[in-house]
Amino acid sequence: MPMKLGVARETAAGERRVALVPESLGKLTAAGLEILVEAGAGAGAAIPDQAFADAGATIVTTDALYATADVILRVHKPVGAEVSKLRSGQAVVGLLSPLLDPALMEALASAGVTAVSLDAIPRTLPRAQTMDALSSQANVGGYKAVLIAATTFGRYFPLLTTAAGTAKPANVLILGIGVAGLQAIGTARRLGAVVSAYDVRPETAEQAESLGAKFVRLKTSIDATGAGGYARELTAEERAAQQAELNEVIATQDVIITTAQVPGRKPPVLVTAAAVAGMKPGSVIVDMAASELGGNCELSKAGETVVSDTGVTIVATENLPASMPMGASQFYARNISALLLNMVKDGALHLDFEEEVTRATVITHGGAVVSEAVAKLLAPAGGHA
Repeated sequence: MPMKLGVARETAAGERRVALVPESLGKLTAAGLEILVEAGAGAGAAIPDQAFADAGATIVTTDALYATADVILRVHKPVGAEVSKLRSGQAVVGLLSPLLDPALMEALASAGVTAVSLDAIPRTLPRAQTMDALSSQANVGGYKAVLIAATTFGRYFPLLTTAAGTAKPANVLILGIGVAGLQAIGTARRLGAVVSAYDVRPETAEQAESLGAKFVRLKTSIDATGAGGYARELTAEERAAQQAELNEVIATQDVIITTAQVPGRKPPVLVTAAAVAGMKPGSVIVDMAASELGGNCELSKAGETVVSDTGVTIVATENLPASMPMGASQFYARNISALLLNMVKDGALHLDFEEEVTRATVITHGGAVVSEAVAKLLAPAGGHA
């Protein structure tokens, strides 16, 4: 019998994406896989059940999906009752946040569920780029963050000359030059803003400048290049030296978009309360890193828009990709399809732990947590995993 892939309907608050779209089914069915789609799975992304059925999928109930699918495909990690629906021998694939929720990984291992997380894709591996969901979703988020900033800011982004006078262009600063930051630079430039960018990794300067941004070079000049294409966490001394100089730059900006994150850790604070106080009234900050762990702006409140005592608007919308569910789902579906096709052999899931992508992304298997990074988080203090 062909292996059955089950596309689950997302139930997390505000999540409107779906793991597969009709256009992505062809390659999977050609690989000998059968596609089951939970009724209503695509509703948030404006994809009706009939569109999946026309593409060759079978529409099933929630209970039927979990009872018959060999692999459950998701965007967000399973929550609440969804965890208990998973059964031994089943696999779940999605953005599972293993470093942020090791307890869930332990629960899945105990239940005999194989957990495969797209969060753990090795981003520096060239052939894994088509599977890199973090990058594809960050791209969507960077674009949407600029649109939010533009609609929140009380003036024009571009230089505009009219019969009523001339509007000066907005000064926009992008903090963090990863995928999201580069998309934010490009989008802000297309809207006509004067764009500057800063990152603790000096090698990102060329990328920012190639898109038309001015790279901010601090005299403190800290190189925080880390492993896997991410920035490393700064020491307390490095943060203090950087922050004092960065605050002076922040004070000259109309709009700031922050994108800096360290996997599995609290986001670094780049815009302090003192920096916010130094900004002009009416300025806007969009904090893309905001979550329950905190954000890049000290005054951010995850999921909320607040106005500081000095009149600076701070937007800390969580899960920006979910606010563009159609585009984000199309990208994500290509990522998860590429990952699955890398793991499927003769119509079945074949996990080769000698292969880099499999070794990195499989978090639990055979009743155990097989990811060393997650196992370390679960180990007792001073003990061994």
